Amino acid sequence: MPYVNIKITREGATPEQKSRLIKGVTDLLVAVLDKNPATTFVVIDEVAMEDWGIGGLAVADYRKSLSATADC
Repeated sequence: MPYVNIKITREGATPEQKSRLIKGVTDLLVAVLDKNPATTFVVIDEVAMEDWGIGGLAVADYRKSLSATADC
């Protein structure tokens, strides 16, 4: 009985995109591990960007630093 938790930043993922994630992950578990899709659980949690950090920075600040590096 697999349980998969997907965490994404809250940036407007559409219901269709979320449905595709759920189906894609379920299909992958069926194909790779022969899991039963009826007992495969996929949960998507959306996290506010200010509540998510990468490399010691909030996501927005991290992206700004990447953008500044790319502009050089």
